[in-house]
Amino acid sequence: MSSFLSRHMARRAKVIYAWLGVTVLLLLMSTSAQATPAYARQTGSACADCHAGAYGPALTPYGMRFKLNGYTDTDGNGTKIPAAMQLTGTRSVPSRGQSTNELTEADLYLAGRITDNIGGYVKIESDNQGDSKFNTKLSDVDLRFVAKDLNLGSKQATFGVSVNNNPGFSDVISDLPAATQLGPPGVTGTLLNPSSPDALADRVIGATMYGLYDSDWYGELGTYNSLPLSEQDNLGYPLSGDPGKLSDTAYARFAYMKDLKKQFFSAGIVALTTKRQLPRSGPSDSLTDLGYDLTYQYLGNRENILQVAYVNILEQRRYGSLPPSPFPGVTALTHGAVHDQTFTVTYTFKQSYGIEFSHMVDTGSRDIVRYQPYGVPDTTSNLLTVFWTPFGKDDSFTTIANLKLSATWFRFSKFNGSTLNIFGVGPGALVTNANDLNAFSLTASVAF
Repeated sequence: MSSFLSRHMARRAKVIYAWLGVTVLLLLMSTSAQATPAYARQTGSACADCHAGAYGPALTPYGMRFKLNGYTDTDGNGTKIPAAMQLTGTRSVPSRGQSTNELTEADLYLAGRITDNIGGYVKIESDNQGDSKFNTKLSDVDLRFVAKDLNLGSKQATFGVSVNNNPGFSDVISDLPAATQLGPPGVTGTLLNPSSPDALADRVIGATMYGLYDSDWYGELGTYNSLPLSEQDNLGYPLSGDPGKLSDTAYARFAYMKDLKKQFFSAGIVALTTKRQLPRSGPSDSLTDLGYDLTYQYLGNRENILQVAYVNILEQRRYGSLPPSPFPGVTALTHGAVHDQTFTVTYTFKQSYGIEFSHMVDTGSRDIVRYQPYGVPDTTSNLLTVFWTPFGKDDSFTTIANLKLSATWFRFSKFNGSTLNIFGVGPGALVTNANDLNAFSLTASVAF
């Protein structure tokens, strides 16, 4: 039995380690926000008007209104080309493995106003897979139809429809994992976490109806279906990450938002429920995510900006089948839970210099069959980024290009329920500790 488990975990270690390397790279690159110059050209406003930093990350209340209005606001000075590009180069230094210098990502954004009531955001992403091989895929999509400045009783209201491919990406507050692309990595994770294995992000399609009442009350309701395997393949996604077949899926988001001009705060709840067949020919698991989030921004006169966000999501699972157990007399649980928490604080000086810290925790029910070798999937990680953005402000010499230079430290203090020998390999095998997954990177991103 011990020999079987050693071989099993050695194979599992290779798979998880390879997957985690990709996840870490995505997390490192995701810290550069999508402040597309196409929107700046369309509105005549600097990137720093919509984002706390001139290249992001978090949206200001002005940026939230722009997203709520379907990306349609304009300066009225003629038609602008609704397109932009971004190139990202990274010097990556992992704790274990070879350091690399690569053009890690090349992106095309089709983003902006189509009519007074229709606009959108489409990202086409090309990622470096190593050996100068790039994989091009359709990333986040958010197409909107909006009816603005309506009178509802004595109050003003906005209503719209979003067609998107990532639950939570359409949220106007933009602090949910799908919008920030920042979620706790680990061997498991919630449906709303894009870092989870077999995540829904970009592999589903859905529509949500949303509304803002009296400038403070925001709500969104919708549903999603997973894309057919053939479509995932055509869009550039490997079939190994298929999220499964979804049915009876419902998404809900409600939040109270308060813009005090120099300060902003919000409190919201989010829910996602579905039945998932993974593999698609298998029985259905019933999954329900329920979470809440809190945000605070001190904007002042935009010289010193402080932003704090906390997102807490709990997922309840009812499994439709039990995996085979290598332990005599021990079976997997029929019910389980996964818990994701992310706390992020960002300080930005003069919208050019900043530091961002995220503490991420992913925990789950104890289950020795599903989460070998220790029966605990718990993972704790931290992300620290310092950045400099010289352009993108009202007094910048250009509004048609932007640049961000950043240094990022990604650190694990626990992975797979342990700090040492996290894959539980036997004697003679390569032992991996949690801190062996740590990484440092230097990144330069240019958008134009």
